Amino acid sequence: MARTIIGLQPVREAIRARAGEIERILVEAGDSPTLKALARFARDQGIEVETVSRAELDRATRGARHQGVLALATELSLVGLDELSLGEDALLVALDGLQDPQNFGAAIRSAVAFGADALIWPEHASAPLTPATFRASAGAIEHATLCRVPSLVTALTQLDTQGAMTVGLDASAEASIDELDLTGPVVLVVGSEGKGLGRQVRKTCQKLAKLPMRGPIDSLNASVALAIALYEVVRQRRG
Repeated sequence: MARTIIGLQPVREAIRARAGEIERILVEAGDSPTLKALARFARDQGIEVETVSRAELDRATRGARHQGVLALATELSLVGLDELSLGEDALLVALDGLQDPQNFGAAIRSAVAFGADALIWPEHASAPLTPATFRASAGAIEHATLCRVPSLVTALTQLDTQGAMTVGLDASAEASIDELDLTGPVVLVVGSEGKGLGRQVRKTCQKLAKLPMRGPIDSLNASVALAIALYEVVRQRRG
């Protein structure tokens, strides 16, 4: 079954990362230099490009904001937990119950931008891998290693036994993220938009950490909080 990718940046990144997995691309007819450049880029990679009307794209995307382009590609490949390599500087991101595709996609983008080795999330109570998620990641999902697991608690426990430190982001934690040693194998665990970390996931994490915020706001969007925590990991490892 083919997956649908919509939007200029998501399609562009799909071509860069997975040209061989794209079946064809539909581009809106017209004189747009940006769309023409994208079509040339796709054809240069051996991808079939079809010019269609805007109405056809609107129907194909059910009215979503497609920016004049749609790609049909094979389903994303997922890896099993046992396939993940835990080196001495491994950095993994675990998403606990993120159900908003925008937040889920933004978290993926942050993880890829800061060099996380893989993203892990549970099969249930999480946003699906849909065009909305692909678009929210602005194409970053095409570069990500994705691992969907039956149970996040079980996955975190296994990673713990393999030597990774599991760190849950929690606004009520006593320790600040910059007080932890994040130079070894680390799994950053981010909770859902409304409830934060689930009770069992929180208990499973070796450490809980908050962000060192000094203003009147005590919590942030999950993907923003993740980006800040990822920056701290990278900062420590550069030092």
